[in-house]
Amino acid sequence: MLVVDRHGGLVRVNQAARTLLPGAESGDRLRDTVPAWLHEAHRSISDGSRSTSAGPLSGRINDRLLEAHPTPSDDGDVVWWLLDETDRRLAETALTDARTRTEILSEVSSALLSTLNVPRCMEVAASMAAEHFAEAAVLVAPPHGKRYPLTYACHGGPVRQVTRKIEAAEVPGLTEALRGFPPVPARWINPDDIPGWLIPDGFTGPVGSVIVTPLPGHGVPAGALVLLRSSTEQAFTEGEEVFARLFAARAGAALSAARLYTEQATITGTLMRELLPPTLNRVHGVEYAGGYRAAKDHERIGGDFYDVHPGSDPTQESLVVLGDVAGKGLDAAVLTGKIRNTLHALLPLAEDHQRVLNLLNGALISSHSTRFATLVLASVRRRGGRVQVRLTSAGHLPPLIVRADGTVEEVATGGNLVGVLPAVTTNTVRTVLEPGETCLLYTDGITEARGGPLGDELFGEHRLRRALAECAGMPAEAVVERVQMLTAQWLGAGRHDDMALVAVSAPKTGLLTVVNGHASRQNGRRDM
Repeated sequence: MLVVDRHGGLVRVNQAARTLLPGAESGDRLRDTVPAWLHEAHRSISDGSRSTSAGPLSGRINDRLLEAHPTPSDDGDVVWWLLDETDRRLAETALTDARTRTEILSEVSSALLSTLNVPRCMEVAASMAAEHFAEAAVLVAPPHGKRYPLTYACHGGPVRQVTRKIEAAEVPGLTEALRGFPPVPARWINPDDIPGWLIPDGFTGPVGSVIVTPLPGHGVPAGALVLLRSSTEQAFTEGEEVFARLFAARAGAALSAARLYTEQATITGTLMRELLPPTLNRVHGVEYAGGYRAAKDHERIGGDFYDVHPGSDPTQESLVVLGDVAGKGLDAAVLTGKIRNTLHALLPLAEDHQRVLNLLNGALISSHSTRFATLVLASVRRRGGRVQVRLTSAGHLPPLIVRADGTVEEVATGGNLVGVLPAVTTNTVRTVLEPGETCLLYTDGITEARGGPLGDELFGEHRLRRALAECAGMPAEAVVERVQMLTAQWLGAGRHDDMALVAVSAPKTGLLTVVNGHASRQNGRRDM
């Protein structure tokens, strides 16, 4: 507290004021004791040019920020109450900065986690770093061999991504950051040591301050972030370095998540290609077509499957397999993959359907799988214009044959399930397809498709037979498309099981001959 008379003389100085103004004593002149802002304020109040109701004044005395509150007395003296606001203002500033940084980090997290595309994530990270922290940012990703993916961004400018061969050791602290070691303090890095390849296009002026910080990942570093300011800008403060590391932690986590997703998507895609049914076409003069629809529209694989294993040459039989594993979804698809791989390994024994099924049965039982499967095998070979077929069913629906006159015949082959009993008992039926005739193998997802006008009626074998009778003389692909279209219309939006079907057709025209070891047609066209 200071008491000052109308002439600017100190009347009284309390102990707290003496601590703030060492040497201030009663009788001193105010202008010789306090900063100009407080002296001018006292003079304006004394001469009436400023009202005391105008509010407090603020200013600094030494290194402290104070508010001065005047209280005039009746004798013309003014009592000045000096309130130290330094700590409160520092706390308010710190709180504002913390809120701003929290908002920035929240914005960063939302932007980075909005994509699982690695290049896009790198682009967003570099762009936001240049926007909030520096004039330019460079994101250095882990190398591929000796080449590093680099993402350059300047404040307000475009982002550029390149992959180039660099020497990371040329940048102080970059090698350590790429290995996940703690960052080197910015004050230890000489800006003159920054190589030209690290400076983005559009960066103006020489480098004045640099931050090199790692991007922590999930177990392994996700890269490093380099922030650049020109010599005309303020150098990075210790607080800004800490904030940059917080940003780098968010960016590293997002990049790691994106890379993990990319790796998993690649693995899933590779496995999916092995589990998906193959695309069928003509083999050794016989037409094949297949169709598959998983139980759920968002799934691509399930418990139904088919394969066509071509014979080594037109004189050898091709093996057609269609099966249905109990269950649906990924668990069933895993077992279908095992069955398909096992059958592929048993191809040298494909002439003996009974032996193949027994060996497969033993493999499923010894695997302790709780699932079973039904299968139908068809060995197919063309002779002249006719196609010879051997059919063996293991607990599966009997194949249907569409004759040239529209008659639909059921092949009387049958047997027990695979993967349940110690041995599989079956009987094999031989038949011949004349030109234009088709043998259809299908799973129960077709006949048990539930829909219709009321949504609760099965499509049934009788509707399937009627549909096939209308397909007389059609090529295999047209037969499959016709059956799939009718069952889809019958289902509507209703639920259904996995559905698979394979059509084997004898072409209407063209006799197959073998010339110089190559299959060809009499009209000069070669089989695909």
